Amino acid sequence: MPSSCDPTALDRHAQHIAQKASLYDIVGRMIAVRGVSPQAVEHFLDPKLKNLLPNPSCLKNMDKAADRIAKAVIQQEKIAIFGDYDVDGGCSSAILTQYFNDLHLSPIVYIPDRIKEGYGPNIPALQSLIDQGVTLIICVDCGAASHQVFDAIPQDKTDIIVLDHHKCETAPHIFASVNPNQLDCDSGLGYLCAGGVSFIACIAVTRALQQQQYFENHPKPDLFNLLDLVALSTICDVMPLTGLNRALVTQGLKVLGKRERIGLAALLEVSGVQKAPDAFSCGFALGPRINAGGRISESDLGLKLLTCHNPVEAHQLAERLDTINKQRQNIEQGVLQQATDLALEQHEKGSPVILLHHSDWHPGIVGIVAGRIKEQINRPTLIGAELSDGTIKGSGRSIVGLDLGAAIIAAKQAGLLLHGGGHAMAAGYSYHKDQTEALHQFLNEYLSKAADAPSVVDLEVEGVTTVAGATVELAKQIESLTPFGNGNDEPLIVLSHVHILRSDRIGKDSNTLRLTLQGENGASIKALMFKADQHPITPYLEDYNNRRPMHLAGWLRTNSWNGRENADFFIKDAAFV
Repeated sequence: MPSSCDPTALDRHAQHIAQKASLYDIVGRMIAVRGVSPQAVEHFLDPKLKNLLPNPSCLKNMDKAADRIAKAVIQQEKIAIFGDYDVDGGCSSAILTQYFNDLHLSPIVYIPDRIKEGYGPNIPALQSLIDQGVTLIICVDCGAASHQVFDAIPQDKTDIIVLDHHKCETAPHIFASVNPNQLDCDSGLGYLCAGGVSFIACIAVTRALQQQQYFENHPKPDLFNLLDLVALSTICDVMPLTGLNRALVTQGLKVLGKRERIGLAALLEVSGVQKAPDAFSCGFALGPRINAGGRISESDLGLKLLTCHNPVEAHQLAERLDTINKQRQNIEQGVLQQATDLALEQHEKGSPVILLHHSDWHPGIVGIVAGRIKEQINRPTLIGAELSDGTIKGSGRSIVGLDLGAAIIAAKQAGLLLHGGGHAMAAGYSYHKDQTEALHQFLNEYLSKAADAPSVVDLEVEGVTTVAGATVELAKQIESLTPFGNGNDEPLIVLSHVHILRSDRIGKDSNTLRLTLQGENGASIKALMFKADQHPITPYLEDYNNRRPMHLAGWLRTNSWNGRENADFFIKDAAFV
């Protein structure tokens, strides 16, 4: 793979890919800059699990965990699943629930209340499961940092297994901790979410049962049908869509597209997703609604929807989550405005890291607000809610290249946090209010390189074409690079020397700009820009009497209407020629 600092070598590399895969040169270059070799381009364009799935044994403690779970299946033990209240936790819990159901077991599933119990395992909840006769507790998307809780549980009565992906100082003292981000796990699978880890665990358990001839007298679970949940959790937990994740999401979206999981089918309908679901549908339609229950209402609503088998009940749950999500949006808007003003004050004073809290802020939406502010000023942002006991409970989001999870662990080791953990781009934490100044100083020093990041992220343009060149075929070839998301952004291209022939406001709130663009040779294309009232370029796009040509940056996508395919351009930014 040529260095990005060697443009000549990169051009040769791109041409080789384009020729090998019969692609336009511009698309070959898009693939080349993603680090894909000509030999791997086929797997990139058509990622198959059989080519990318690892041996589950590469994960530390996976064989031990799988053998213990297999024993519980064979002996029909009482199993409990303890999951997180977000999409990844809900999907991971649903993956294991469906897997055990297929093995004719009915596990108890426990999702803690975000407000009353907080994140992760707690002693009363685990003890209640033991009191119900549970002999195996599997914690998913949580537990990596629950050392004190687990140490207080009499493990002579139950075994505890953790399937997690969050960074932690050391593994807890339990039966088995399976976590690709444990310091001593060399699997190289640290980019997996808990849903991915849980799916690989199901593969390992199936293998362990097979070795004991269990399936000679029992039906084997269909693991492929779990992939819609794996894809949803991977996308919504903003995991890199590269390598194995790319295959999991690509195949999982195909399963999701069949709409055979009743709960997700109902939520797609309520969300207004009529086309084949993609990564965008998962991240912006399904994910926020599933998360809404855990943020401001009942924590297990999302899981109930994912495991629902009754179409009427599924539709009711989907409608309920949609309503709760609208309530969440209203709460978020109020907090966002207040937090943004305070964040801008810290930013203007030169603080590399934004750290804020307030007693009026809802703990269920602080992570969303942190993400919004991070996107606006390109700084690691941590937003907290002050609880009645003076404890700050918060969530943070980071920028590319700075590991927030590592910073939070370091702060905990320094005695500044009560609890904390996460991964590179996101983390959760809690601390005493009187530690705020010391914590902020620590994070500013640990993540000091954030001060060098631009306040506005430069557009990373991946190609330039003309209106005439923006064809349906080019749009289709660009779409062959899907799924788009973290680690595989949708390619941003520039339409050069464009004239605007027409501009209209459309949509329910008249906040979408629809334009007709013309190239220098007379070719034309339709274009759209959303949230027109929030963009400074809107007045220039609407002033189409101004005949000055423009360069437009955006995304080229296919659109089907009345059986006819067209290429549309979605505008991100503009500049006069």
